[in-house]
Parts: sequence; structure tokens; C-alpha cells
Amino acid sequence: MDLRKLKYFVATAEELHFGRAARRLGLSQPPLSMQLRALELELGARLFDRDNRNVALTHVGEVLLVEARKILRQIDQARVLVQRAARGEFGTLSVGFITPVEYTFLPPLLREFKRQYPGVTLQLRELTSDLQARELAQGTLDVGFLIGPPPGDRLSHRELTAEPLIAAIPRGHRLSGASGRLPVRQLANEDVMIFPRAIAPALFDETLAFCQRAGFSLRIAQEVHQSQTIINLAAAGIGIALVPASMRHLRRKGVVYRGFAERVPRMRTFAAWSAEAEFPLLERFVKLAVACSRKATSELSAL
Repeated sequence: MDLRKLKYFVATAEELHFGRAARRLGLSQPPLSMQLRALELELGARLFDRDNRNVALTHVGEVLLVEARKILRQIDQARVLVQRAARGEFGTLSVGFITPVEYTFLPPLLREFKRQYPGVTLQLRELTSDLQARELAQGTLDVGFLIGPPPGDRLSHRELTAEPLIAAIPRGHRLSGASGRLPVRQLANEDVMIFPRAIAPALFDETLAFCQRAGFSLRIAQEVHQSQTIINLAAAGIGIALVPASMRHLRRKGVVYRGFAERVPRMRTFAAWSAEAEFPLLERFVKLAVACSRKATSELSAL
């Protein structure tokens, strides 16, 4: 039962006239009759009752008409969906992200992408940068927003934002009550919490070098993977946390945020994806992420 025979059958069943069905299909009548007879032989059942004046569906033909219409509709639907997927308008995209992008460009990106591409399903997963890089290389993530640049040459990437570090200070600490920007030298002899080198090697090295240029070595009390966790630990008085500027939007009782007086290291956020897995849907998503991150970048530059 090939699709051509099913199309011939449906047209004839709807017209109940071999001549009209043949004209509808752009055929002469003899080839149509031959194909329908071949279909009956394949199925081992008569599909039409016909005489010199009338054509009618048999009970078996009525059953086949229902199923054949379903099959042809599914074929048409598959064709439409494949064409939409080829244009980047349909499909599923798995997206990894770090916490800070929740406070910059991710919400407007998701809203706008859903508005433009309602047929696309986004599978969102909050993951640290090292886990994202691993899953992108393995193919279990399509695109990730991570601290970068990502390692190796297997991932394509595009920088989206560059956020200055700020200090999240426990309320009541001697540095929490002062106004104005904080000279970094005042962190000397303070317990400080930062992100581990494993998830942000460039930022880690730049932060330590920044403090050394200011004349002291950073005293690291804790290395914390998650942004919300490091803020909560600061609120608990464990130490001063160095976090990206966007985290000041995370309001926590017991925390005061202060920017630094000097030009501080910046946490650079990248979109990353496998160079071997580029496709229209991914390209559209990254393009929109770049557009949504521009406004966030301008806002962050003023912090």
C-alpha cells in the first residue's frame, strides 16, 4: 500500500466517479482503474461496488477511507513540521544557564522567543558552567549560558555580558555601613567567598591577581558553586562574597551590596554550543540572546 495508491483511492472514494477522480488527479481513467485494482489485490478485499452507472464504497472501503485520510493527513502534517523545523520555527531546544543570567537577559529572552516561536519547546536546566561545558560536548545540551570563555575548541561561543564584581557584605559588618564605593584594599584580612576555579578559571585567576596588585593576598574562606548559595552564606555572616553585579537584584535580608572603587575583574557570560550541532533553531535562539543581552550590558556598565 504505497501513498500513491492511497491518494488515488481517497480521490475516487470522495468523487464516487472514476472519470471525475481521474481528472482531479490529472490522470486518464485506465491507469487509475489499474492502480485501484492492484490495491484491492494487495489487500485481498473489494473496495468498490461498481456497475455501468454507479460506484459505491463497500464496507471494507469505508474502513480504508477513514484510515487512509488519517495517513495522508499525518504525511501532510509531517511535511509542514519538517519545513517549519528547517526554518527554525518548530522543535525542542535544551538550554543550560547559570543563576546570574536570571537577573539579566534570560527572562526577556524567554518571553520574546516564546512570542516569536510558539511552536518551539524550551527545556531549561540550571547548571554550573563546568557541567554545561561537559553536557554541550556530550550533546545532551543544545546551548548553554555560562561563565567563559568555554574550554577547548569543540564549542562555538559568543560573549553576551561582562559584569563587574561587587561585594555582598553581611549586614552589621564594619564595611556594610559605609557609603560610596569600596576600595578593594579593605578586603585585606577579611574572609572572602568566591566561585571555584573549576567553574570560572579566568575569573578566579583575575580576581586573585587583582587583589595582589592592590597589595594583599585574598583570604578565601569558602569556594561556592551557586550564586544564590554564596549570597545566603554572606547573609549568615560566613564572609564577604564576590559576586557579579546583577546579583544585587537578589534581595536577601542581612546582605548589603557595594561596588568597588577600582576597575574590577568582570564575569563574562557566553552563549556556547557544539560546533558540530549548528541548526536553524539554535541559530535563531542565539541571535535573539545576543539582542536581549545588549540592553543588559548597557545597564551593567553603569554599575
